[in-house]
Amino acid sequence: MEYTTLGSTGMDVSEICLGCMSFGSEEPWMLDREEGREIIERAIDLGINFFDTANAYSDGESEEILGDVLSEYDRDEQVVATKVRFPVGEDTPNAAGLSRKTIEQELDASLERLGMDTVDLYQTHRVDPNTPPETTLRALDDAVRRGKVRHVGTSSMYAYQLAERLRTSEREDLVSYETMQNHYHLAYREEERDMLPMCDNEDIGVIPWGPLGQGFLTRPFEELAETDRGDPENFHNPTSEYERGGGREINERLQEVAADHGVTMAQVALAWQYQNEYVTAPIVGTTSVEHLEDAVEALEIDLSASDIAYLEDPYEPQPIIGI
Repeated sequence: MEYTTLGSTGMDVSEICLGCMSFGSEEPWMLDREEGREIIERAIDLGINFFDTANAYSDGESEEILGDVLSEYDRDEQVVATKVRFPVGEDTPNAAGLSRKTIEQELDASLERLGMDTVDLYQTHRVDPNTPPETTLRALDDAVRRGKVRHVGTSSMYAYQLAERLRTSEREDLVSYETMQNHYHLAYREEERDMLPMCDNEDIGVIPWGPLGQGFLTRPFEELAETDRGDPENFHNPTSEYERGGGREINERLQEVAADHGVTMAQVALAWQYQNEYVTAPIVGTTSVEHLEDAVEALEIDLSASDIAYLEDPYEPQPIIGI
């Protein structure tokens, strides 16, 4: 495993972050406690020390499963990130959003589920249009001062919104966002226009979610409909969004490059992330130990400049999604 510095936090994290959205019981494809334990323990065996979850993942079960497993290991060796914005359980008043009340009560609940006194990275899970940025940042600043949070991060938004929040932190002398968890992969690269250069300039760590395009980059295009996620009847099927903008040809070229290297399409898509100058650590979610091991093995793939140019060339601008 290789390690890198997470933005301006100074924390050393594995170049793979294990995404924990698949742990729980909210959806039929999710992993129960024992299955989740197997994934987390194997990740630690492989050298992964960076874990991302959220209070809303399976109504808090994801945090509980992650916390239970990590409690049996040296806490100082792990970097744990969680998020706040969406409701846990019933969407009652103040269960969601980024108000001071919501942040304070949800942070306490997350820490209890994780079994931790302090979380390493606390992230805002999208923008809350009903709460001024300074209100959110003051609440986060207080959480850091109280020792409940070490660093704060955020997720998918427009670059102007991030700029506004960075200016607010500077003007009001408040804690500033040090990581960006955004939507970015070979078939969706709109972030390269403004967001990624801004993160690079501000030393903000970039930890993309969905680096495999929710499965779009893992198998030939004609086979996508055979999967649960790629089922045309699935409301969350992303195929139509990633197919535009040259996505189908990118998918075909991934097949070719994967065959040339003797690896899987998913491994090439991840290798592209690992070698990307903007990316700190992609968030890899999985329900299979085998796929987790494949993701780690992809660190050894050395894509040539011509490989990368060949994969990137078909891309065309497309509408913003994921915000």
